[in-house]
Amino acid sequence: MIEENPQADETPEDIPVGDLSGETDDVQDSVESSTDPAADEFPGFAEGEVDGGGDESPGYSADDSVPDIADIAEVAEVTEDADDSEDGVTESGLPPADVSGASEGAGPGRRSFLSQILAGTIGAVVGLVPVVSGLVFFLDPLFRRGRSTQSEGSGAGSGKDAEGFIKLPVARALLPKDGTPQQVTVEDDLVDAWNKFPNVPIGSVWVRVSESGDVIVFNTICPHLGCSVEYRNVETDFYCPCHLSAFKLDGTKDNPIPPRDMDSLAVKPGTGDEIWVQFKNFRGGISEKVEI
Repeated sequence: MIEENPQADETPEDIPVGDLSGETDDVQDSVESSTDPAADEFPGFAEGEVDGGGDESPGYSADDSVPDIADIAEVAEVTEDADDSEDGVTESGLPPADVSGASEGAGPGRRSFLSQILAGTIGAVVGLVPVVSGLVFFLDPLFRRGRSTQSEGSGAGSGKDAEGFIKLPVARALLPKDGTPQQVTVEDDLVDAWNKFPNVPIGSVWVRVSESGDVIVFNTICPHLGCSVEYRNVETDFYCPCHLSAFKLDGTKDNPIPPRDMDSLAVKPGTGDEIWVQFKNFRGGISEKVEI
């Protein structure tokens, strides 16, 4: 059994015309809002437009105000300036001024100046180090000589006095009473230009007691050609084995080979049991006694 559709019998005249026109207006409004860019940017302006038929849009009322043209132009100009600034070009055709760069420009300049000052200071210090070291090296002998003179003048802790007398490591009481000579080593501080060697052997002497009880000291260097003079117990004299020079116990020459007598040295008086002698070397091969 077939049911009858009551709407199938309705004619087009039976459909309300007003309903169709309303649906048509809604479709037209949706199309215009999707295609008109001004409607997206200014929705109030689009809603306030009047269609060709003079009918007002459903969302527009007479109380809504239409945006001013000047406001629209200002908004468009701001938008255009923003787009241009993103591209790096202003309206005048020049790149936008970097305000932050002006304040930061002084920073690298100050850092460069400080770096130059620091580099100059380091260079000056590095250059002064070898100069000062060289001055200390060349002036060191003068400083050492001054300290040596002061220590000699004071005589504290030194075996040499200000007059040049050196204390011998032997006492008067230990010398043989019969006048037999004793060989004693002389020690002193050896100083050259840059070095000082304390208590270094600088020579030797013959020490004996005379018949009068005085202490006599001779340099052991032969005045002939500089060999070392020895003592002979059997002959009881001084003898040079190099060229057969001979001397008596009082130091006078005993043959014509040596040009002069043995070189006697000054002994400091009034020193009690100590023996202080002024040690010196003399030139050999000549008759005169010339200190060297």
